[in-house]
Amino acid sequence: MAVKLGLVGTGTVGGGCIDILKNHGEEFKRHYGIDVELVRVCSRNPEQALEHGVEDIFTQDYQDILNDPDVDIVIELIGGTTVARDVVLGALRAGKNVVTANKALMATYGEEVMGAAAEAGKEIAFEASVGGGIPIIDPMKHSLIANRIDSVMGIVNGTTNYMLTRMAEDDMPYADVLAEAQAKGFAEADPTADVDGLDAAAKIAILASIAFNSRVTINDVHAEGIRNITPLDLEIAKDMGYCVKLLAHAHRTEEGIDVRVHPTMLPLNHQLATVNGVYNAIYVVGDAVGETMFFGEGAGSGPAASAVMGDVLEVARHLQAGIPPFVGCTCTDELPLVPMEELKTKYYIRFAVADRSGVLAAMAGVFADHNVSVHSVIQRGKKDGNTVDITYVTHTAREKSVRAVLADIAKLDDVLREEPSVIRVED
Repeated sequence: MAVKLGLVGTGTVGGGCIDILKNHGEEFKRHYGIDVELVRVCSRNPEQALEHGVEDIFTQDYQDILNDPDVDIVIELIGGTTVARDVVLGALRAGKNVVTANKALMATYGEEVMGAAAEAGKEIAFEASVGGGIPIIDPMKHSLIANRIDSVMGIVNGTTNYMLTRMAEDDMPYADVLAEAQAKGFAEADPTADVDGLDAAAKIAILASIAFNSRVTINDVHAEGIRNITPLDLEIAKDMGYCVKLLAHAHRTEEGIDVRVHPTMLPLNHQLATVNGVYNAIYVVGDAVGETMFFGEGAGSGPAASAVMGDVLEVARHLQAGIPPFVGCTCTDELPLVPMEELKTKYYIRFAVADRSGVLAAMAGVFADHNVSVHSVIQRGKKDGNTVDITYVTHTAREKSVRAVLADIAKLDDVLREEPSVIRVED
C-alpha cells in the first residue's frame, strides 16, 4: 500500500519535490520498494501550484491536509515560525509524520516540535533545514553517534559566501556585490537574514543541539554579519596568508558550549578556505573519527528538494516496515553556554585614523591598558593623503578586553568615526 503525502508549500523547494516525485516515483518503487503517492497539495499561490499539474489534489486550506485520514506524511515547506508552526504541530497532533525544511522553526521551537512528535509517537525529519542538499543532520544523528563531537564549523550561507568570494576575487565593494547577488536571485530583496548572520545562526543552533546533545536555540547564538567587511580587509588578509569567511562555530569547551556566527579569518590551507561561491561546507571533528567535511550546494530547488525527499523516503520506508520512530530528541544534557564576552581568540582590527604623529603611540597605550597583546601592526596610506589604515593582529585575547580597547580607541581625537573592521582569527 502506498504511503500518502500531503505537501504544504509549492515554492522553489516544494516545486522541486513535486518534480522529483514525478520523475523518479516509479524508480523509488522498483529500486527500494518504497511506494509514495502525493494526494494533497496546499499553497497560498494557486497559479504557482497549478504550474506543476496538481489541480486535481489542490487546496488552499492546509487544514484539509491535516484532517485527511489518508495522509501519512505532511511535508511543510512554507517557512517562518507562525503558520508553519501551526502546520507542523497540528500535523503531529493529528497523528501524522512530518518532514520540514524549516530552519527557523527548528532553531526556535525545536523542543516543542520534538516533544509533540514524541507524544504522538511520530517522526519529525528536518535534513533540509541545514546545508540544502548536503547530508549533515542524518550523519550526525546516525553515522557519527559513536563519537564525542568536539567541534562543528561551517560555511552554511551561500549568499554571503558568494558575496565574500566576489569581493575578494574582483575587488568589488559590498554594495555592488549585494546588488549583483540580488539580481542573480542569490540574495532576497531584504537580505538581512543572510548578511547579518541570522540564517547561519539558526542553522548552527540546530547542529549544536545535535552535536552536543544539549538544547541550543537561535537566541543563544551571537551573530555578526558581513556589512562592515571591505575588499581592503580581504586583500590584507590574503597578504597575511588568510581568507575571510562568514563562519558558524560550535565548540565543546571545558566551560560549556561556545556557539557563534561571525566573519572569520582562516588560514589559506584550511579545508574550508577553498569553499567559494554559493557552496556550503560543514566541518565536524569527533574524538574517534577525527576531522570530516561535508560539502555541496547549500540552496536551490534541486539540492533542497533532494534533502526533503530523502527524509520523505526514509520515513516512508519506516512506515512500510512497521518501524516506530527511533531517533527523537537527544538533547538530554544541559551544558552551559559560554558568554560571548568570555571568548578567547585572536583578532584582526583595522582602524581609519588621521595621518599625524603620536596616533600609534596613543593606540598602543590603550591595548596595553587592557592587557591585549599585539602580534603585528600594518599601516597603509590612503589616496587622500590625510588618513591611514592601521591594522592590528592580536595574540589570543578575551572578547571583553578587545571590546574595551575598541571603546577607548573610538574616543581618541585622531580616530575617524567610521566603524572599525573586526574579524576574529581561527588558526
